[in-house]
Amino acid sequence: MATTSRVAAQRRAVPKATAATASTPVLAIMGHPNAGKSSVVATLTENDRIAIDKRAGTTTTTDDYPVIIDGRTVLNFIDTPGFQNPSDILEWFQAHTDEPDLAGAFVAEHGDDPMFSHDCALLRPVAEGAGIILVVDGSKRIKEKDRTEMELLRLTGRPRMAILNNLTHVAKHIPGWQDALNKSFNSVREFNAHRATYAERIALLGALKTIDQRWEPMLDETIRAFEADWDRRIEQCADTIMQLLKDALSKRVTRVVKVDDIVSNDQRDAIQQQLTLALQQALRQLEVNAQQAIRKHFRHNVWDLPPTSLLAKDLFSDEVGEALGLKQRQLALAGAAAGAVSGGAIDIGLGGLSLGTAALIGGVVGGALGVLSGAALAKMDIQRTLGVERFSMGPVTNPRFPFVLLDRIVLYAGRAMNWSHGRQAADETAANRVPDKEITRRRGFAESLDSEHHRTLARFFGDARRNKDSQYTQPTRDIVIGMLRDLSCSDVDERIRL
Repeated sequence: MATTSRVAAQRRAVPKATAATASTPVLAIMGHPNAGKSSVVATLTENDRIAIDKRAGTTTTTDDYPVIIDGRTVLNFIDTPGFQNPSDILEWFQAHTDEPDLAGAFVAEHGDDPMFSHDCALLRPVAEGAGIILVVDGSKRIKEKDRTEMELLRLTGRPRMAILNNLTHVAKHIPGWQDALNKSFNSVREFNAHRATYAERIALLGALKTIDQRWEPMLDETIRAFEADWDRRIEQCADTIMQLLKDALSKRVTRVVKVDDIVSNDQRDAIQQQLTLALQQALRQLEVNAQQAIRKHFRHNVWDLPPTSLLAKDLFSDEVGEALGLKQRQLALAGAAAGAVSGGAIDIGLGGLSLGTAALIGGVVGGALGVLSGAALAKMDIQRTLGVERFSMGPVTNPRFPFVLLDRIVLYAGRAMNWSHGRQAADETAANRVPDKEITRRRGFAESLDSEHHRTLARFFGDARRNKDSQYTQPTRDIVIGMLRDLSCSDVDERIRL
């Protein structure tokens, strides 16, 4: 499922579907028009460029979406048009029960009949060996046409799963659907294609093994390929985050002014304000660049943020600063630890003559900075040479900022990992849509780490400010990877409205 491992779910119209081979499962996505078939395909293949339309019957051709990992097709989904004449097909099936392959026999007899063009396009993959995934809208009442479709698919004899793609909070019809579907399908799953996370997608693939025991080896290999690819993407995402932290914490901005142009302290104050704004803008751009890379890792082309999301707020807003990062006590302890490390380096440089005094001073200073959450972003330095004054600001010295930045980019990565590629079809304004979970608490991720992790991060941040190769780089990367892996199997909305 990854761009970075050359995963593709490419769309191409095919006049004739490719049957499942010994190593590649092929699944035909079927169902009533506008039941959400294309959304399911978009989500399972991580392809948000699949054309999804809210109007009924907009899929009129059979399209093939192979999922390719490292140059090899590991799974093939076929998006089909909806049934047009299910009653006629069922009547034909029931009149030809002696046929060993009803789907193949029907396509052979009616393939050139314009009246059954959509139906033959739908049944052709089944005739060639594909399994069936029937998608139904569980928020709607079962109709006789639905029962007809279930029965004719049962008569095909192919491995089949039904997906209850309930796109709203209306659940009163779900038990009826489950009872009806269980009579005709090997497996029945609830799956919201507009909200499905990575873990839910993997669970659905695992459930496909139950529809035909002969498919277990193929699907086991497919799932292993997905999981290995996901691990690679998490590591690539962690590398992106690490680079952001290094670049942001060591960032400097400068301005050179002729000495004759400096006439007052007010002007110097104005320059300091300009440099502060320039540094903030540079840090915003670094964050945007990292966000773009993360979206690419997780194959997102369609992307939007609700205005209530912390991710839509300015990086330096009060809302972001108050919600993310460490508590003051945690920050003080982490800052004291980082300060003591710096002081320890001074001890070594003095041959130990300070008898630990520098380490003590370093710890006190670090702790003081830790509790001053309102400290300036960075200090301004002024150097006068050859008739000019060089004003520079950076690197970042505010002790809270790196923890806030880390929390923000991890939240963004969590959204990218769990944002469904079929969500573009979700009607966010519908009164009965599936609601987002209510926020019980706004908090970041760094706050949940233990004190040893906080100290490791603070030491890495300190080295990053000095552009120093840090012994804490790999431990920090491991911490970030742990955060991302936790997000693969949890609900980000419990932390923040995304």
